[in-house]
Amino acid sequence: MEGETEIEVIHSWSAPRSLSTSLMYSFAQRDDMEVLDEPLYANFLRVTGLDRPYREELLSKMDSDGNKVVKEVIYGPGEKRYRYCKHIAKQRVPGLTTDLMKKGKHFILIRNPLHILPSFDKVVPPSFLELGLSDLVSVYTELCHMGQPPPIIDAEDLQKDAEVVLRGLCESLGIPFQKSMLKWESGPKPIDGIWAPWWYGSVHKSTCFTTTRLYPSPLPPQLYELLEQSLPFYNLLRRYAKRTLPFDNSSLPIPDLPVPANEKLLIWVGDELLPRDWAKVSVFDSVVQGGDAVWEGLRVYDGKIFKLNDHLDRLFDSAKALAFSNVPNRQEIKEAIFKTLISNGMFDNAHIRLTLTRGKKVTSGMSPAFNLYGCTLIVLAEWKPPVYDNSHGITLVTATTRRNSPNNLDSKIHHNNLINNILAKVEGNLAKADDAIMLDHDGFVSETNATNIFLVKRGRVLTPHADFCLPGITRATVMDLVVKENFVLEERRISLSEFHTADEVWTTGTMGELTPVVMIDGRVIGNGEVGPVTRRLQKAYKELTSESGEPIPHNW
Repeated sequence: MEGETEIEVIHSWSAPRSLSTSLMYSFAQRDDMEVLDEPLYANFLRVTGLDRPYREELLSKMDSDGNKVVKEVIYGPGEKRYRYCKHIAKQRVPGLTTDLMKKGKHFILIRNPLHILPSFDKVVPPSFLELGLSDLVSVYTELCHMGQPPPIIDAEDLQKDAEVVLRGLCESLGIPFQKSMLKWESGPKPIDGIWAPWWYGSVHKSTCFTTTRLYPSPLPPQLYELLEQSLPFYNLLRRYAKRTLPFDNSSLPIPDLPVPANEKLLIWVGDELLPRDWAKVSVFDSVVQGGDAVWEGLRVYDGKIFKLNDHLDRLFDSAKALAFSNVPNRQEIKEAIFKTLISNGMFDNAHIRLTLTRGKKVTSGMSPAFNLYGCTLIVLAEWKPPVYDNSHGITLVTATTRRNSPNNLDSKIHHNNLINNILAKVEGNLAKADDAIMLDHDGFVSETNATNIFLVKRGRVLTPHADFCLPGITRATVMDLVVKENFVLEERRISLSEFHTADEVWTTGTMGELTPVVMIDGRVIGNGEVGPVTRRLQKAYKELTSESGEPIPHNW
């Protein structure tokens, strides 16, 4: 026909009640766009047999042959440059030609089911099928498999800042943004589908994308289970929405990870392995309610976990000291650790943060009597080389924040309540030092905010008593090595000035191993280089880690 030409098709995929009609009205305001409202709806009703109040009228007035609609209506010639097709994802039923997805440009519109469900049952009883979020995930997956990952926009973002979102969407689609997309006239439109009187009442009152309501509508209790089923699909797409759009509407950018390989981790939480972004504990968990948990750091060397049983002994001692109930046994914890490492393919140069919380509570509150679900086990394994510069050394400053006294909280309990250590680390960060030394209540050196500490003076090795500091596993290992290497070891109270004037200083910890210290509070330690005793013990420690440890099973 004269004036008609092949046009570029833009497909919008969404679930019901997701502002899809408002977005259709927005694109309809463009001078280069024609619009189709759910062109596959009649085919959907024919194939599924679902009932609707307007079913018979719709089937009599719309073509129900889906493949014919795709060929002649969706991809047929037109008079404008672009054609916008609003699709509800569940209407992509079996039997449709692959051209529907292969051709044109696609994007996905999502909306939090928490905002959809309260008003969803005005016409149709809500169900997982009707919400269609799994269908949206299927659309996204198929397009990605075809090498065409679609941009994803969230209705909530659209309501907050329509122009920013629409500009970004147009850029992703390769079309120019038009200011006219931000407003439309109220009332029914010629482009509306037959179903408009049942569904479009509120959008007919609108003239633009309005700011989302400050407070949501109450969620009917009978829809709670449906919300639980739907949220994971929404959250999955929401995460991709933040990654794929060419603009950032969030307050903070996505940070780079220190070790990029840790982006795709499997983490043990409770009794299962979960992807990194899904690895969460309940807000009712004791570790959230009051930092009520114990933990251990473990390191993996050449297929073996170093000092595993020593760390588990301390974990169980700490849990017992805090009167935890229903603690998993040693074999259960080992199996969780092994499963986590094997699933991640981690057999070397990895660090494990092992946490055992008192568990989830039946209601918020301090009392352990509320902890009736048993402990929560977390196995967080990461690719992580030693975190300090063990070749050239680190600098320390002395913090004003004091280490806990046994009068307050015994440091022999390896607990998660680390606020004073964190405050000391804040002081170290502000002073641009690597870590901070913490003193006991009498002003003697205890440890750093994260490690135990040693000094060498005239050939003698000294370290503070484990009264105010954690009796670390690495600390005990190094103390044994000091004796084996025929150095004199002395454990006593040590003043800060003795560290300032030491010949050598090092720190110990699973995370950083044996780390030289070359400056404390602006004083150069020794000659400012890693000393011979430190080097010798580093070598002995490396040899020990290479030859000992509990093997990770290889029976798969």
